[in-house]
Amino acid sequence: MTVNKAILIGNLGRDAEIRNTAGGAVIANLRLATTDRRKAPDGTWQDHTEWHAVVVFGKTAEIMERWGKKGKSLYVEGRIQTREYTDKDGNKRWSTEIVANEIRLLGAKGEDAPATGRQEAQDRGATSGRGSAGGSAPRGSAGRQEPQGAGFDDGDLPF
Repeated sequence: MTVNKAILIGNLGRDAEIRNTAGGAVIANLRLATTDRRKAPDGTWQDHTEWHAVVVFGKTAEIMERWGKKGKSLYVEGRIQTREYTDKDGNKRWSTEIVANEIRLLGAKGEDAPATGRQEAQDRGATSGRGSAGGSAPRGSAGRQEPQGAGFDDGDLPF
């Protein structure tokens, strides 16, 4: 058995780049920054930022067109994919990206933004993710923001 799954929580470094295929499918390319703290040899703590290329398709890409703005916090779940291509000078190049199947917009309660839900459900014409039974971001981790629009109200929680 093999597993190819990536889960990221980070901030967009620029607005989502949207394009359409010849067949009319919508594709969004995102640049997501994740930051962790590392102890330097001198004992001080330093932030280290990684940049991730994220690609998303269909209804979720359409939502990113409106809500995927620079600085926005996102929860991204998907798989890692490496593509080979030839650049304009004829050189072979490789690009590693996260192909997202779930993106959740994070932020303060009451912020005017939908949850995007699972990619597969949306591509079949389901709702925008509210009420989706498909996973949510990890809970209880210090310093992490909780996903919004997980499909229930706080009054529905048993605790």
